[in-house]
Amino acid sequence: MLPIMLDLATLKALYAEGKATPLDIIQAVIERRAAWPDKAVFITPVSDETLRSAAETLMAEHPEPNSLPLWGIPFAVKDNIDVAGLPTTAACPAFAYQPAADATVIARLRAAGAIVIGKTNLDQFATGLNGTRSPHGAPRSVFDADYVSGGSSSGSAVTVAAGFATFSLGTDTAGSGRVPAMFNNLVGIKPTPGLLPNTGVIPACKSVDCVTIFAATVGDGVAVRKVAEGFDATDPFSRRATWANLPISSLCVGVLDGAEREFFGNTEVEKLYDSAIENTRALGATIVPFDYAPFRQAAALLYDGPWVAERLAALEDFFASNEADFDPTVRAIIAGAKGKTAVEAFNGKYRLEELRRITEAEWAKADVLLLPTSPTTYTVAEMQADPIRRNSHFGRYTNFVNLLDCAAIAIPAGFDSAGHLPAGVTLVAPAFTDDALAPLADALHRRAASGMGRDKTATLPEASKVPAAPDAFIPIAVVGAHLSGMPLNHELTGPGGRLLRSCRTGADYQLFALPGTVPPKPGMVQQPGFAGAGLEVEIWALPAAAFGQFVARIPAPLGIGKISLDDGSTVSGFLCEAHAVSGAQDITHHGGWRNFIASRT
Repeated sequence: MLPIMLDLATLKALYAEGKATPLDIIQAVIERRAAWPDKAVFITPVSDETLRSAAETLMAEHPEPNSLPLWGIPFAVKDNIDVAGLPTTAACPAFAYQPAADATVIARLRAAGAIVIGKTNLDQFATGLNGTRSPHGAPRSVFDADYVSGGSSSGSAVTVAAGFATFSLGTDTAGSGRVPAMFNNLVGIKPTPGLLPNTGVIPACKSVDCVTIFAATVGDGVAVRKVAEGFDATDPFSRRATWANLPISSLCVGVLDGAEREFFGNTEVEKLYDSAIENTRALGATIVPFDYAPFRQAAALLYDGPWVAERLAALEDFFASNEADFDPTVRAIIAGAKGKTAVEAFNGKYRLEELRRITEAEWAKADVLLLPTSPTTYTVAEMQADPIRRNSHFGRYTNFVNLLDCAAIAIPAGFDSAGHLPAGVTLVAPAFTDDALAPLADALHRRAASGMGRDKTATLPEASKVPAAPDAFIPIAVVGAHLSGMPLNHELTGPGGRLLRSCRTGADYQLFALPGTVPPKPGMVQQPGFAGAGLEVEIWALPAAAFGQFVARIPAPLGIGKISLDDGSTVSGFLCEAHAVSGAQDITHHGGWRNFIASRT
């Protein structure tokens, strides 16, 4: 019996234990998708037969369970992201075209073994935060069909929360990868702008757009992000990551105070925000009030300032010839850009930089901001009766994030007192703190005890837990004599090293017993094309001051290089020079050094 939510950790375990195959999961997806009452979720679903064929092909070409980071994992795609073989429409039938190739992120996810189940509905041309601006109908909250799903990534959020996709892709300019996460009790990963490439994505505001991920847990979302991210020279806004840390042991978290606390009368969401603050305090963070006003003023530039002209720039020729094909609200927003001038654009840019400088004083107070994802929610009827003003309420705490070049993770914060509708909070920090935000986000999600998606009582899998990296420590993967309980483990524990987690490498690593080593040591080498089950490794964190000394003591033929893990991430760790394993005993089939040692005794 499958769980309601097809989260990544659970599916990987089912596959590893032989309790399910990708074909079994795809059949469940087909049945669940057909039974779901909301028919506005998809614009173009992949046919049942094509889905079965994709699962069968994957199993034939990669027969070993979990031989790829996302082996047999079903996912859905917002219909402003190209998927070869499916039309891209942006929820405007007159705009539809057949892409010649996958978007870069799609190509990376498919190469990792993930299976596309369809293209999802959205606020037309990703213009909106509510999900009602589509000719295909308005997807609804999985908890109450009277309420909006959030947008613009409306269908993408519902597919995960309803339990027929493990993750989905959205896009986020003003909050579209975060607001639907709140309304459907999900995690929304909003990366640093440029971390995930936008090649093959229809732009809304090209200079600030982000591809985003909806997932059941933070750990799942981060694992998917690590597969999809990376520099892409074909995207002029793509960036090479320069990762930033946060001071975990002395973290200061900024919260709303005074007049800047606005919930538009929704006391239930306000109570849950206050509960999230207390949970953050209980996790050891220092809570500090900050002035949200300059962030709010920056947020206003996205729609009230010249950035709206970017929406027209993306569609100028089509809008000129097909204005009647636009949703009335979307048409009014884009048409409002016609009068914007180059002078206004430059003045807007100057104002944004002024506000960026003002916010520096607030970032001096707080390492991270904790904000309501949305201050309230509305029914579909309420939204359609007042589409501009009520939509703007949803963006009060989201619109500034991309303009000010921040990373963000939206997480569930619990349900209202009636147990009816969910609320959520978002952690925001400066660029490239994506990994550093994840442990706190995961811990807060677990403390909220709100389940995953529509399964309110689900327990978050321990396997998806995101470990906290110590301050000023450097992670390193060990595979042999430095493992816990092994003869050289003291070289890690002596200078204060800490065990973060046990995991496995990617499938293309082999392990050899090196002859004549004292104490006995293995040599791990990467063999492109080798299809194994991965090798057991431990991820330790060494104090930065001790890391260099540790590496300097490593004897040849061993050294430190980059190791790919089975979740798609990379970490520095032990590798062996290829010449040294010539003629050595291949012990890969043991799955790791610990098992090999046990087999000898």
